[in-house]
Formats: sequence, C-alpha cells, structure tokens
Amino acid sequence: MSKVCITGGAGFIGLALTRELLDNGYEVKIIDNLSPQIHSHNPLDHKTFDGVDFIKGDIRDEYLLKEAISDVDHFVHLAAETGTGQSMYMAEHYSDVNVMATSKIFDLIVNKKIKNKLKSIVVASSRSIYGEGAYLCKKHGRVFPKSRDHEFLDKGFFEPLCPICSSDIYPTATREDDLVNPISIYAMTKFFQEKSLLACAKILGINGIALRYQNVYGPGQSLNNPYTGILSIFANLAKDNKPIEIYEDGIESRDFVYIDDVVCATKNAMFLKKKYTGAINIGSGVSVSVIEVAKNIRNHFNSDAEFIQVGTYREGDIRHNYADLNIASSVLNFSPGVDFKTGIKEFLNWSASNSGRSGELYLASRDELSNLGLINRK
Repeated sequence: MSKVCITGGAGFIGLALTRELLDNGYEVKIIDNLSPQIHSHNPLDHKTFDGVDFIKGDIRDEYLLKEAISDVDHFVHLAAETGTGQSMYMAEHYSDVNVMATSKIFDLIVNKKIKNKLKSIVVASSRSIYGEGAYLCKKHGRVFPKSRDHEFLDKGFFEPLCPICSSDIYPTATREDDLVNPISIYAMTKFFQEKSLLACAKILGINGIALRYQNVYGPGQSLNNPYTGILSIFANLAKDNKPIEIYEDGIESRDFVYIDDVVCATKNAMFLKKKYTGAINIGSGVSVSVIEVAKNIRNHFNSDAEFIQVGTYREGDIRHNYADLNIASSVLNFSPGVDFKTGIKEFLNWSASNSGRSGELYLASRDELSNLGLINRK
C-alpha cells in the first residue's frame, strides 16, 4: 500500500485527509508543529494519530523535512501560515514559513537529497491568489479589476468597477487561466508555494497538482483562530449573544466548500491515474454573502446577537470570488456533494458542543489590525 506524507497533517484539512487515508489502508506520515494559534485549547499529541508516523516539528527544520519526505509515494503540502489580515503585519514570518520552507522542500526533492520514489505532489493553494477574480462588464465582457481604490472604499463604495471603462461589473466564476493578482502577503506566498511545487513535479516527470481551495469549512475547523474563518468567529459570538461586526456592507461574498468535498478532491488529485500538472479550483461554485452567513448562524442558535455594520474594510480583502469547477470536474471527477445549507448546519451542530475563543480573540485581533492601519473606517 502507498505511503503518504502530509505537512500540516494535524490541521483542519490535514487531519480529515489523514483519517480518510487511514480508513482506506494507506500508510501516513505527518509533520506538524501543533501551532498554539490553532490548537491552543485542544492540543493534539501523537496518541491522536493511532497508526500514523507523527513528526512534531517545524517544516523549516531541514532535518525533520528529510525524515518526513523520504521514502514516500505521495507528498501533500498543506502546512502554511494562513490569514490575510495577519499576513499584512507579519510579512517576514509568513514568507519564512510559507516561502522558505517550500524552497527547502523543492531543494530536497529536486536535488535528490532524500530517498525519492514520489509518484505525485499535491500542494494547497488558495483562491486568494486571484485577488478580485473574474467579473463581467456589459461593454467589455470578462474583466479582472485590480485592488479597490481607497478613495471609493472610504466613501462606502465597495463594489469594484470595470478596469477599462469604470462602469458597473458583476462577479462571475473565476477560471484557472484567469488573471492572477495576489493583493495580500498571504496570497503572494501561496502563489509561490503553488508555482514551486508544480515546477518540482514537472522536473521529476510526475503528477503535480495545486488545489486552489476556496473557503473550506466544516466540523473540526479551529474555533480558536481569530484570523481565519468568519464561520467560527460568527458562531462563537452568536452562541454568546455578542454583537457580530459586519465589514463593508455585508454584501461581499465567498465560495464556501465543505471539508468532506475538499478531502475527496485532494484524494482524487493524489491518486490521479492520468498525467496532469497544473492548478485546479476546488470550491462549491456558489457564492454566499457575508450577511447571509451571519443571519444563518444567528437563526441556528436562536441568538439575540446584534448585527453591527461598522463601515470598515481590511487591507488585502477582496469583494467577491467564486470558483469555476470545469477543470475539477473533467480532471478529478470532482463535483461538490454538500451544499451550503446542509454544510453550515453540520458545522453549527458540531460547534454547539465544542468550545472556542475565536469570537473573543477576534476583538483583540481587530484592535491589533486597526492600530496598525490595516482596518480602515469609511
């Protein structure tokens, strides 16, 4: 049976993927540092991974990387610092963890510093690399707006305009061959990870797939990390009947993809029989507004939490983005099986019986971003 290495294997996606692989008889190696920001109130140890070769440590440690990657058939690189806002004031750290560690992986594999029998490389990329993604202009068709102008944002005009004629435009599904325009440090580092490991796979002549995940959610995600995931933040605030702050006007939207669908897509990418090297979107293909998310969560808990539209925007945030799934369907035979209405119910039922501090910690993180000028009031 094949042996798999997963960096970040104790994280949200990594742990779900690990369980799926173990259930199907695969040997699994994990390297994970059990970051306190993610695991602080539910620490995991090696006993959690019965049957897993678990290496606790930092992916920047070359010795541990050699131990992790050597003699495996499939390599899945999930480990990364995540969070758009946090990346904007921890640029050096994000670059060190996401870029330098990936460079070490490239060097170890390509320059044959480890025993190598790899058949595939899969790397977690992100929808953030697109920036605003694709829009339609009535006059110019498919267009790709740049970062939104502060002059308009400060006046409460949040929708991007056509970059050619400055007229209104409307979001459409973003394709893999669309313009890449990362506008946050996090997005830039994810694009580097993607391009590096795709190049690595090409040099080796093996399959290499960068999965551009949209907003992944579901049971098991961190309820303590205030920098990633409005679902956990809103859920914790709603459970405590505390005000829920809505950035911009609440109409901004995201593509939420359920964890089981992400695991399915990732597994299909790992064991793909035909030859393929490239990037593939993984999402639901449907956009959901932030205000719709907040209402759904508040209703689920019968909460008295008040919605407060604070009239702020964050540096590095986008307005809309949702995935075109045609390549995912044709190459990976992937089709999302869990719609948002079903998935959010599963997540909220799970979160109801699991404590978390992302709502509480969010307030501190918000103040931190604001003090640094990374949250702006209109």
